[in-house]
Parts: sequence; C-alpha cells; structure tokens
Amino acid sequence: MTEEQFTFPTEDFQELSITVDAQFADEAADIATMVVPYGIYLEDYRFLEEDVQAITHDNLIDDALRSKDRSKAIVHLYLPEHTPIAEAISFVSERLTAAGIPFSCNTSLCKQEDWANHWKQYFHCLELGEHLLIRPLWEEIPATDRVVLSIEPGAVFGTGAHETTRLCLKLIERYTKQGCRMLDVGCGSGILAIASLLLGADTAHGIDIDPSAVRISAENARVNGVQDRYDCFCGSLTEQAQGKYDLVAANIVADILLQLLPEIPSALKQDGVLLLSGIVDTREQDILDALDGKLRVVERLYENGWVALAVTPMEGLYDQQ
Repeated sequence: MTEEQFTFPTEDFQELSITVDAQFADEAADIATMVVPYGIYLEDYRFLEEDVQAITHDNLIDDALRSKDRSKAIVHLYLPEHTPIAEAISFVSERLTAAGIPFSCNTSLCKQEDWANHWKQYFHCLELGEHLLIRPLWEEIPATDRVVLSIEPGAVFGTGAHETTRLCLKLIERYTKQGCRMLDVGCGSGILAIASLLLGADTAHGIDIDPSAVRISAENARVNGVQDRYDCFCGSLTEQAQGKYDLVAANIVADILLQLLPEIPSALKQDGVLLLSGIVDTREQDILDALDGKLRVVERLYENGWVALAVTPMEGLYDQQ
C-alpha cells in the first residue's frame, strides 16, 4: 500500500470543547480522556515557546499564535457523529465539578476533512531519543540517519507530539531488544508497536477496544513496511494477549492502567519490561501502590506533569503463581 492509498472513514465528528483555567489543563484532559482515550486535542499555550523550539528548532512564531490567551486551556474531544454526546457532557461535567474545576462547554460538528487538516497544522517531523524520527505522512522525509517512523493518526491517539507518547517512545527505544516479542495495549495509531519493530523487535501485537484503532494501526504498519510482523486485535488484554512478551507498553490514562495492572503480569515474561505512560504526576502514587509488590520500577521519565515508568516483575514472581 502506498501513502497515497492510505484512507480513513469519511464519517464526520462531533466536537466537544471544554474551556478551563490553564492551571487545570492536564487534570481536565485526564478526565476527558476517560470519555474517549483518543480523538482528544489539548489547546494550551502556556509553554508555546518551549514547544515550538522542541518541535521545529526555531524561535519564529506566528503573531496570531503568540497572541493566544495563555490563561485558558481548551480540551477538544471528537466523537463519531451519531454518538450520544449528552452522555459525554454529563460525565465530564460531573467529574470536573467533583474535582472543583470551573469550566464551560461548547459543541459543534467537525467535518472529517477539517479533522485531517487540524492534525496537519500542528504536527511536524519530530526527533525523539537517540534514534527515532517521527514523520507525519503529509511531510517530506528529511535527510537523516535516524530511523524514520511515518505515521497518520487518522481519528485515533498517537502521533508522538503528546508528552505521554514521547515519553513512552523514549522508553521503547531503550528497552527494545533485537528479536523480542512486543505487545502494545491500547495501541491507537500503532506508533509504539511500529517503533519497536523498526528498532529491532521480531514481532509485535496491538490490542485496542476500538475497531478504528485496529484498522488504522494496521495501515500504519503497512506504510512502514512492518505489516508481516505486526498483528492487531480488537478486544481486551485477557481476550487477545497471546502467550508472554519481552516488552509490553500501555500508554493509557491512570484509571485504565489501574484496571489493567492485575492482568498484565500474566502476559509478561519474568525478565520482561512493562512500560506505563499516560500518567498525570498527581496519579503516580496510585500506580506505584497498584504494583503491589509484584512489579518494581527500574526507570522513571517526567515531562510537563506527565510520568512514564519502566517496571519489571519482582524476582520469583512466577514461582509464586
């Protein structure tokens, strides 16, 4: 399949915009992600200069962008056109109110072509770690000696631009071993599994509860030429995991990670590594408590209020099972 043949559903989307004071941006986004763990964009200009420098290595910023209100943040959620949006509004409103976060909501219809253009405005080639370069399909491949991972997110999460994905990709780079088996739980665009394959993993499996993610991640695998070593399944971890893996990654929100942690050891080899990301720093202790003496942290990465952990089974864990 060529990049020109890469297509996605033409369904339009409903946009739910939640405006909060910027200081609550990450907490509000974390709550919104509990409604839909992908199809979310956080509009937050507090770190505009730092973000632009990190992505483009340039200090030039458009005047219209520089004039954005930095006291407010807007969480944009995108749901399929026929999804009952009232339930999402009710859930978010209840959670934000319980958290003591003042907010306002607005809804609109977002055309599929507008969605695609929205991504293209904000995501550019991005160097990560020591070896990776993430390239959106709409950009030319630059001259580089890095491993190039070409990605089209479609309507699912995973471009490499968000802190949670960047942190997880850095850990993927460090813990992918030649010939290993990798599992990506909540695969979204498939970016983590594909990165691991490009860096030397022998095979990778993706699991997601959203059929769109299964389809899109498979397309991304084809674009990167690793389709023969990648399989993606729709369903839960317990339903779809196949044996034990050397490397397991889960870039999801803390509440979902807490649900998954009791199940994950059954899919992880005794000498395997589990990568956990999508954790707001205020929820890190909850995750650490949930390791429950079965898993231990071997590395921690932090960026802009987000935490990613690399953990391994405690010695003798499987002797106890």
